[in-house]
Amino acid sequence: MRAQLLLVGAVALSGCASLQSAPETVNLPSPERPASWAQGETAPVPPIGDWVSTFEDPLMTDLIKEALANNPGISASYARVEAARAAARSTYGNSLPSLGASGSATGTSSVVEIGGSPNRSDTVSYRIGANASWEVDLWGRISAGVAAADADLVASEADFAAARLSLAGNTAISWLQLIDAVRQEALAEATVSARQRILSLTERRYGFGLVDALDVRTARSTLASAEASLFARQQQTGNARRAIEILLGRYPANEIEALTTPTVLPPISGAGEPTSLLARRPDIASAEASIAAAGFRVEQARLALRPSLSLTANLFNTSDIIENLLDPEYIAGQVVSSLSAPLYNGGVLQANIEAAESQARLTGYNYVTTVLNAWKEVEDALSADEYLALQVEAQQRAYEEALAAESLAERQYQNGLTTIFNLIDTQPRRITAEGNLISIRTSRAVNRVQFHLALGGDLPADILPAESPSEGTE
Repeated sequence: MRAQLLLVGAVALSGCASLQSAPETVNLPSPERPASWAQGETAPVPPIGDWVSTFEDPLMTDLIKEALANNPGISASYARVEAARAAARSTYGNSLPSLGASGSATGTSSVVEIGGSPNRSDTVSYRIGANASWEVDLWGRISAGVAAADADLVASEADFAAARLSLAGNTAISWLQLIDAVRQEALAEATVSARQRILSLTERRYGFGLVDALDVRTARSTLASAEASLFARQQQTGNARRAIEILLGRYPANEIEALTTPTVLPPISGAGEPTSLLARRPDIASAEASIAAAGFRVEQARLALRPSLSLTANLFNTSDIIENLLDPEYIAGQVVSSLSAPLYNGGVLQANIEAAESQARLTGYNYVTTVLNAWKEVEDALSADEYLALQVEAQQRAYEEALAAESLAERQYQNGLTTIFNLIDTQPRRITAEGNLISIRTSRAVNRVQFHLALGGDLPADILPAESPSEGTE
């Protein structure tokens, strides 16, 4: 279902109190708002605030805190907020009267001969003046520009909040992936040890004439393959370490240490109602502010067709300076007002209106896309958590059976009841099952982070840097 929604209505979806109401300029499509999630619980449970602490991992918390303080990308995002704040102040300042002052001093020197003697005469004249100008905001065009700049600032602050949340999530995910890489490397090391044990056993059996050279060479080949896999895992662990070190603003020295135990996940928290997401996610807040800014710029472009009134005054005096400059009648007599209206400019103003309206429609459709993607991310995370839990359960059974099969084959080989090929055939199955179990558990933990990011999860105050952009404008 597609309904028409005015710009002011789009901004009001989340009750963004920091924005002025945008003028009703362009009709925009509104996404259909479901009453509940298609996945997950039927009774909406409000989402938790501090999602970082749910992982009960102090090292993860410390890493997120370090990333928020030192990541150069988040510093660049903060610089964009400062630039937007300065631009808003500049726009507001241009709406006020401007005052200027000037002064000059002129000296002359002349020599007159009196009574045969030269007589030098020096004179100095001073000139002081002041000027003032102001464009009167007759129709609200200038104030619309100020409101647009304020909305741009709100959007940049929301973008900063989104960047900060994304960085926290990426740091947590990178930490989970590093733990996964370390555990996979430990599995590869254990595999090498197991293959070495099988090779030693095979060589002893060969020495007693119980097996032939084919078994020995097969055992050596499988050991070499296990060693190659270990080297690949070590490379992947180094890449994972360097990836998280970059997020922390460190030199990628492959030095950070990780846990070797799997992350224990609590039951998934509530997702609230789909409509509540509109007030939680910073990217949606940014899209709303962009709609407001575009609406004000449409209004500004339309009002440019109307006449403008400017007041200017230039005050100069070379004699009784102070008296005249402070005389209201004298000052009023120097004020010049000018009223101008556009007659013909080659269609520039109309083209500006059409461009502003197109930009407004663009921001509106971007808003709809952002909302739909936000809902999709929550639905994906809820669905993935359910299926990943089932995968973990099934993969756990597969690993236990593969481990039992490997143990049985190893005992039979030691007793001469089976060939080395049966033993070697069972080992990869156990290794693959165990590696898949590690990966699925990591995927579920990563999905849990993505779930909280999709909900626009809050960050605890104790991990945020002390300095952050303030709300609103001065």
